[in-house]
Amino acid sequence: MSSKMSNDDNQHLSVKSSVIFFVFGGVVVACLFSAMSRVVTVLEGGTQSHQVGTTLSPPTTESKAVGVMGDLEHWPGMDYHGMRDWPVTVRNKPLLRPDLKGEVLAALHQALVAKVHGKNEKAHKLFQHALALDPNYADALNEYGEFLEEEDILRADHLYTCALLNNASHVRALINLRRTSIIVEEIDQSILMRIDNKRNDFLKVPAHSRALQRAQQEMYYQHVYHTTAIEGNTLSLEQMRSIIETGMAVTGKSILEHNEIIGMSSALQYINNTLMGRFGDISVRDILEIHRRVLGHVDPLEAGQIRATQVFVGSHVPPPPSDVELLLEEFVEWLKSDEANAMHPVQFAALAHYKLVYIHPFLDGNGRTSRLLMNLILMRAGYPPIIVKVGQRHEYYEAIKKGNVGDIRPFIRFIARCTENMLDALLWLTTESSSYALPELIGNSYEKIAESIPAY
Repeated sequence: MSSKMSNDDNQHLSVKSSVIFFVFGGVVVACLFSAMSRVVTVLEGGTQSHQVGTTLSPPTTESKAVGVMGDLEHWPGMDYHGMRDWPVTVRNKPLLRPDLKGEVLAALHQALVAKVHGKNEKAHKLFQHALALDPNYADALNEYGEFLEEEDILRADHLYTCALLNNASHVRALINLRRTSIIVEEIDQSILMRIDNKRNDFLKVPAHSRALQRAQQEMYYQHVYHTTAIEGNTLSLEQMRSIIETGMAVTGKSILEHNEIIGMSSALQYINNTLMGRFGDISVRDILEIHRRVLGHVDPLEAGQIRATQVFVGSHVPPPPSDVELLLEEFVEWLKSDEANAMHPVQFAALAHYKLVYIHPFLDGNGRTSRLLMNLILMRAGYPPIIVKVGQRHEYYEAIKKGNVGDIRPFIRFIARCTENMLDALLWLTTESSSYALPELIGNSYEKIAESIPAY
């Protein structure tokens, strides 16, 4: 009798335990589902509310092209400076492996947690890790932009732009960009106004100024040195100067490197003595003649010739050779268009440089030719020619890459900064009792000053 009651009690207890287990398990699952829903809502982006079930994230859409076009062209406060229909090539985003996608989501989640807890350095690294794994992830781009906005609005604005280029229906990124783009445009315009004021002061320097003449004599060598060094030439400034002045070869250096120096010197003389003294628009023939001198001593067969084969420049694939001639013609038409001439000269010169590099019309020498064309445009507008120093090589290429993904403004800012630095150096050198502070880029001696000043 007692044994039977004991068995009934055990069965009753087992049933109760099962019910409690399932109830407890259901509560745990519900809590986990609620927490995961909140995490997914934060990670998906594009919502104005983070409450579960109140809104849905917009569907991810593929970006149609590298250039800023389509729905993006009508945003308030945005001015892409003639780049709405440029570049012309279509980008296909690479598919992300499923295992990496999970790591990206985890890194972004941890970054948001670190941000909430005020661990900014950790958050920085986690955001960067997520974007290193998937540079096209719109949610990560937008979240990182929001994280950076207070300390670097220009970079945040670029991240919002990239987010929308990868997901044109990302609501939060669009709201953020509408807010920041107006502020950023005001910053850009204030920089250009400051450059114009310094340009006006520079134009007041007498042409017969001994200080200006000494600077110009040194400028010629500085430009030859830096623009060839960026492309990998290993000749030092002193060796380069010796080649131009004496015509003697430098022991231990290749003939190719010697010929690069001679070719650049020839191209500078052509711009100074021919193109600067001639009225009229820049033509395709002018660009080919510049290139013919840049590469004439290095590769006479290809110098001044439009390429006939496909080339690759890192991750950038320039247009096919069958399109190059037409693109060059369209580029020259753009150079003399009302749209281009209405731009600020610094913007115009920077875009001309970028567009020619993007077309990549030659097998070699595209960067040197583009920088010469940029300086020709600047000089015709009354600005001094600028230089991209070899120490700025990484920043220079990164700015071009940002243009390749759809936002050309960082490259324009880079060229504007180079222009202002050059004006600061020239004004410090040529103005007696100058009110201009010693430019940071030129150090504390005349030798360092000379090294910082490029021109012809």
